[in-house]
Amino acid sequence: MRVLFTPEDTQERHACLDHFRSTHGYQLGKKVAWFSGKQIVRPSDLESGRVFRDDHFNNIRFFSTFHINRRTFDHYWNALEAFAPEFLVGFPSSVCDICALAKERGLRASWVPRVFFPTAETVLPGHRALAEEILGCAVRDQYASSEGAPFIFECAAGRLHLQLLSGVFEVLDEDGQPAQEGELVVTSFTTRGTPLVRYRIGDRIRMAAQDAVCTCGSQQPLVQSLEGRPTDFVLSPENGRVNLGNLSNCTKGVAGILRFQVIQQEPAEVDVLVEHGAAFDSAEEAHFLDALRLRLGNGMAIRLQRVEEIPKEPSGKFRIVKNHLPQ
Repeated sequence: MRVLFTPEDTQERHACLDHFRSTHGYQLGKKVAWFSGKQIVRPSDLESGRVFRDDHFNNIRFFSTFHINRRTFDHYWNALEAFAPEFLVGFPSSVCDICALAKERGLRASWVPRVFFPTAETVLPGHRALAEEILGCAVRDQYASSEGAPFIFECAAGRLHLQLLSGVFEVLDEDGQPAQEGELVVTSFTTRGTPLVRYRIGDRIRMAAQDAVCTCGSQQPLVQSLEGRPTDFVLSPENGRVNLGNLSNCTKGVAGILRFQVIQQEPAEVDVLVEHGAAFDSAEEAHFLDALRLRLGNGMAIRLQRVEEIPKEPSGKFRIVKNHLPQ
């Protein structure tokens, strides 16, 4: 779908984002390292180690999210160290890929960033813990969409709030009825160019209890969790839907996994691709497989394959789960 924005749409959306970030200390002109799906690096740049482009006017260093791996890690880490950004914005998978490689080498950020603002992907507990450990900064999540969905922002107390000034949110169950958990349907106030009215954005959400109160003082409704897309799950013959969060927890207590991807094309089998370090030996592999079987059930055939690199999506994002079953 082609989406058009009016100048007013763009101004209002950027104002919402700037206000959100300002509540966490950001001001225009502060140093920002940005990780998004921009195609900014040529093959010749990789040879010279240039994995970024600088926007000197806005004090932003844009990093390529398509080339993060062991071979290029030093280029990314050195560029971050030299730039010393006060804030980071972008794909959590990309930032955490760098953090995972840094952890493998025993590195910690020598500068002190204040906040990492993830965008465009579901933030998993492992993402948050790793970024806080290696970068030493807070992680403050946000939700919107390239189409122009209303915003959901994380407050200083670490809770997610609907931003009702940006649009109307509906949470619907499988029968299309209002629910505390279900499909997110949005009507945006900032899409005059291509109006979004009761638009099925393709994500699921779980609301907090209606009487829940946040210590930050905001009266905006509280969100318990963002569940991501309906296809971000593996369908187990024994256990039904196993969601993204449960699968990501399989790495807890397992050493050496940089990242992994679960691909399901048949009802009773999955392929698991693993990028790993030296610590991922046969014992750690067995531990990881045990955790997967616990969640997917003994009736699920699990084929684990060690790979040098797991491809990213054309957008530059990384998907932990790729479910190809008919929906």
